[in-house]
Amino acid sequence: MSKIISIATAIPEHKHEQKSILHFMQQVYSLNNDDTRKLNFLYNKSGINTRYSTIVDYSVEQNKWEFYPKSIKNENFPSLEKRMQWYQYHAAKLSVNAINDCINTYEVASDITHLITVSCTGMSAPGLDLEIIELMNLPRSIYRTSVNFMGCYAAIHALKMADAICKNECNAKVVIVCTELCTLHFQNEATEDNLTASMLFSDGAAAVLVTADSNSNKGLFLKGFYSEVIPNGKKDMSWQLSSSGFLMTLSGYVPNLIEKDFEQLVTNALQKNDVDIKSISHWCIHPGGKRILDTICKSLKLNNSELNESYDVLKNYGNMSSPTILFVLKNIMHSLESNAYKNENKNIFGAAFGPGLTMETFIVTPNA
Repeated sequence: MSKIISIATAIPEHKHEQKSILHFMQQVYSLNNDDTRKLNFLYNKSGINTRYSTIVDYSVEQNKWEFYPKSIKNENFPSLEKRMQWYQYHAAKLSVNAINDCINTYEVASDITHLITVSCTGMSAPGLDLEIIELMNLPRSIYRTSVNFMGCYAAIHALKMADAICKNECNAKVVIVCTELCTLHFQNEATEDNLTASMLFSDGAAAVLVTADSNSNKGLFLKGFYSEVIPNGKKDMSWQLSSSGFLMTLSGYVPNLIEKDFEQLVTNALQKNDVDIKSISHWCIHPGGKRILDTICKSLKLNNSELNESYDVLKNYGNMSSPTILFVLKNIMHSLESNAYKNENKNIFGAAFGPGLTMETFIVTPNA
């Protein structure tokens, strides 16, 4: 059985209060009074206090903007090329910060046998994986692969790959790094999708070290995975390329789709992995938005406190797409460690959602 040994996270240097981003967006969208009040209401109800970005502009006066033009006319807004240049400058450095923190005290970089990079907010060739190899001086023969454009559930897909690798190679030391710079893709057209994206998304990275269970390190055993696709939701959550950046569709109907299908998804996942729901001690749910978390509490008849780690990540970081679920799992893992793994016979159930509409789940259990 493979095991998560360590999880580490990294964030950009620019921390933005939600109210500062609201002010920025009100300037960019040039809203009338009614729409301004509506946007203000949505931001205040978002469950988010702060977010991080590689872009300083969201918290400074317009004459100090660095990424966006000081004139906010439509034709001057950043092109896809500029957004990708910014991604290439920042993404690898942020990834390396997360990886170094993740393997610290466990492995040296030269011992990593496999590298899995995950991202949906930047694409190029040579890509993020090769940039990381160069910056960290990793072996040129390292096994590498990339998970691209899967969105918020992609970290779970990468964990599946790491699990398969470790089951096949007993000496494998797999590093997964999920890095997203979502704030590069904010748009200045005041559509419902753009307003939602500007309210939720942020930048961040998370790295995970996965090995076969051949060492004495504490960790989380990967017990199993399960996924389903809801075809009638494919138009409600999507991520498309455009000449002005990547365009997010995230309709208000997504929480309804999740509420309708999530309880059955959990039942199916537990049955597939022969796990009793009574053995679930922690719920590791991707905080795609406050309404999604509230919906899952309602669907599973949970108290909001049972999703504290998810609500806390949303509050302090917003939705970073693929790394976000790992921020939540890291907090749960640290909580278990601080309690000397008293819940070692219990299980953690994780779930994330993305384009498709795809729902991915995993079950992990701590060892002493």
